[in-house]
Amino acid sequence: MRKCVPFLSFFLLFLMIDSYAQILTDQDKTNMAAGKKTWWKEAVVYQLYPRSFKDSDGDGVGDLKGIISKLDYLQSLGIDAVWLNPIFSSPNDDNGYDISDYRNIMKEFGTMEDFDELLKGLHKRKIRLVLDMVLNHSSDEHEWFKQAKSSRTNPYRNYYHWWPAEKGKPVPRYSFFDVNSDAWKYDAGTSAYYLHYFSQKQPDLNWENEKLRNEIYDMMKFWLDKGIDGLRMDAFQYVSKDTSWKAYPPGYEKDIIKYYGMGPNLHRYLKEMNKQVISKYNVMTVAEGAGSTLEDAHALVDEDRKELNMAYHFEIMDIGNDPSGYKLVDLKRAFTKWDQSFETKGWLAIFLVNHDVPRMVTKYGNDSPELRSASSKLLTTLIMTMRGTPFYYNGDELGMSNIKFQQIEDYRDIATINGYKNAQTKGEDLQAFLKKQQFISRDNTRTPFQWDGSENAGFTTGKPWIKVNPNYLQVNAAAQEQDPNSELSYFKNIVALRKANSVLVYGNYQVFDIENPDVYCYTRQLENDKMLVLLNFSKEKVSYQIDSKLILENAKILTNNYADAKLKSNKIELMPCQAIVYKINQH
Repeated sequence: MRKCVPFLSFFLLFLMIDSYAQILTDQDKTNMAAGKKTWWKEAVVYQLYPRSFKDSDGDGVGDLKGIISKLDYLQSLGIDAVWLNPIFSSPNDDNGYDISDYRNIMKEFGTMEDFDELLKGLHKRKIRLVLDMVLNHSSDEHEWFKQAKSSRTNPYRNYYHWWPAEKGKPVPRYSFFDVNSDAWKYDAGTSAYYLHYFSQKQPDLNWENEKLRNEIYDMMKFWLDKGIDGLRMDAFQYVSKDTSWKAYPPGYEKDIIKYYGMGPNLHRYLKEMNKQVISKYNVMTVAEGAGSTLEDAHALVDEDRKELNMAYHFEIMDIGNDPSGYKLVDLKRAFTKWDQSFETKGWLAIFLVNHDVPRMVTKYGNDSPELRSASSKLLTTLIMTMRGTPFYYNGDELGMSNIKFQQIEDYRDIATINGYKNAQTKGEDLQAFLKKQQFISRDNTRTPFQWDGSENAGFTTGKPWIKVNPNYLQVNAAAQEQDPNSELSYFKNIVALRKANSVLVYGNYQVFDIENPDVYCYTRQLENDKMLVLLNFSKEKVSYQIDSKLILENAKILTNNYADAKLKSNKIELMPCQAIVYKINQH
């Protein structure tokens, strides 16, 4: 009998280990799979559009000193990081996404001394800084391109993609911003065409050239050595081109990521960049776009890939692009699909808006005077209670909405302006085009930040570079800071709630009643901590039956964008655009 004891002990120990592993898998597999906890997983990232945030010198353009003057405001939000749209030298064909000098500051924005002061001020307030790196293309006014177009034998010629005219017309490529959608521009000086996926003034960089890549890596180190904390790489999934220039099938531009994204050498370049640059710094790295598939996204950000560390996909934003509306079920399915895929590996950015799309309350919510505030709070609740790193666009904390310009002369965005010219050339209905732009134009998120009720919303003492939304008299930071029930107060409270509860960062996500057309219901759970989120996207009252498996007898409301909630026996009466987060007692 005594000889059996070691075997029995080992067997019992094995059963205990197996049982414990099963418990962990059920309760907290997300936390284990997410790998080590890091600052960028737990951060709330605030996207700041410098041109429209705050003007310090009265020229009508936001600048670095303007941001510096509002550092205490940023700190009051409770955010952990600022993503700053491009501030580098630029002729502003595409609002700074056409860079003429990667190591200098745009004159309208200030000086390098201003940047250093901004970085120091942010860090003093324990706010990190993420810079926007535009690496797919430069400006045609960059010295590299000036040299490249001077002759075919210039050392910088191969920094860009060229097609010699003697080979005839180039194989067609689609341009996002070109008046004729043609991505090849003829250069008479060297009798050749250069490639530009975006504006004619944004020639694509040739990443196939190792010298170019090393120039980029050195530039990234220049900023990282200054002490920045992250890199958001614009249009990076496009940098690797298939230089065999094969013809694409008709209509390929309708599925452009499939043909332009995730090129043949992209992962080789990312691994090289990681080895030479990223791995040497404790920084957040996120590329705009995540390919066409979940597999593409994982290939970019899974920890063992040693490339980037956060996926920023567009499927959710694509859902709301139709002005006639969208189905909540589609939004729920997209959030759920991506969360399930990243449940055990990788990490996601969570967002509904950025500088390239409409305001979230107009696109996904209800911007009517009656429901704008409640709807804004509901969407904020969604972003702040999802698993992943929240990216939140400046002004949304006030419930800012689309300006809905009536005439083309009011627009400043090259995509809208050239789109209008293209429609004009084709004889299309221009009023219909403008009607759509009222919903979809990028300028809707680029109107000046609404600081107060004074002239120009307190943004500038001069003439603003783009018109201020007239609703600034009702929607502004100064008024909302005095109102405990405002969108701004709600934002601050829910950011604090997220930061105080790891379950909202690392916890498991489970959706309920996914086919319900009005209510988004899900839980977040981390070990014994469990929260229930209820979001009524409808503009009507809804009587909603919560799943009976959820025990709500002693549930406690943590946040609610209405004064009360009528919950009885797992049935709740939800007001229009009501958002509630409950803490569920597990015992």
